[in-house]
Amino acid sequence: MNKPQEIILAAPRGFCAGVDRAIEIVERALSKFGAPIYVRHEIVHNTYVVNDLKAKGAIFIESLSDVPPGATLVFSAHGVSRAVQEEAAARGFRIFDATCPLVTKVHVEVAKLHKEGYEFIMIGHKGHPEVEGTMGQLDGGIHLVETVADVARISPLQTERLAVVTQTTLSVDDAAEINAAIKARFPQVREPKQQDICYATQNRQDAVKLLSPQVDILIVVGSPTSSNSNRLRELAAKLGTETHMVDDAGELRREWFEGKGRVGLTAGASAPEVLVGQVIERIRSLGAVSVRKMDGIEETIRFPLPKGLKVDAQGHQIEPGNSRLHHQN
Repeated sequence: MNKPQEIILAAPRGFCAGVDRAIEIVERALSKFGAPIYVRHEIVHNTYVVNDLKAKGAIFIESLSDVPPGATLVFSAHGVSRAVQEEAAARGFRIFDATCPLVTKVHVEVAKLHKEGYEFIMIGHKGHPEVEGTMGQLDGGIHLVETVADVARISPLQTERLAVVTQTTLSVDDAAEINAAIKARFPQVREPKQQDICYATQNRQDAVKLLSPQVDILIVVGSPTSSNSNRLRELAAKLGTETHMVDDAGELRREWFEGKGRVGLTAGASAPEVLVGQVIERIRSLGAVSVRKMDGIEETIRFPLPKGLKVDAQGHQIEPGNSRLHHQN
């Protein structure tokens, strides 16, 4: 059996509610106010999505000095620091905040506990915009750990009031291991009320755990900058499954599939279903004859849009143009 015979689709996969909302905010802002709309940082970490929105008139910037006075500005789904929020407000932009509500929940918790005198240990990846946004909610008192080894190196000013927060897109297992090390060193530490790692990250990782043993190879659709996509790739590899992450179908290589009867396919939370469809067609062209979707959790959560971009009085969706990003088969 030299050619792939079957493709098994992970469920759930692809867009989560926070990504859907962030893209819709940019599209509606373009529809309502016209191009250009400025977006601080990539709205979500996916090359196709960013290029699609650029073509519609979005301009992605890192520095607020690149935004002209009076412009419309959208904060990315990853969230921003208080300094960025304050600078944007001071410059007088029309602002729409596309921060994922689950990231905002972490920001609110940090602000609340800070008022109660807490210091924080944050589990996350240095330099990731979500980590910079969360740590930037305070002027200090947040200690970043990326590994178990980092836990031994941090020096909080006090240990009576210490709380853990995490980046929402981490490996569930890795975060649990680091959290256990934190608890071992600081038994009094306060854990999050609810696990900070988001429902969608958890669900996609759980699906990969179920799918990996059933396939000979797993393809993860996701961009190199996407944290949650990288975690899916790492998880499958750790489970012993040959795994490749691709930005799009053009990166697939014929030799990966030689002698692989069953191909697993998933997508990170920022990867649109149109890319999954293209990957399916490419693998079909290599010989796969059937496609089936594994059983999995049906995600129904939706997050409300900011004021000023909601539906009209009749409850009609104001469609911001013909977007191919949102459709899932």
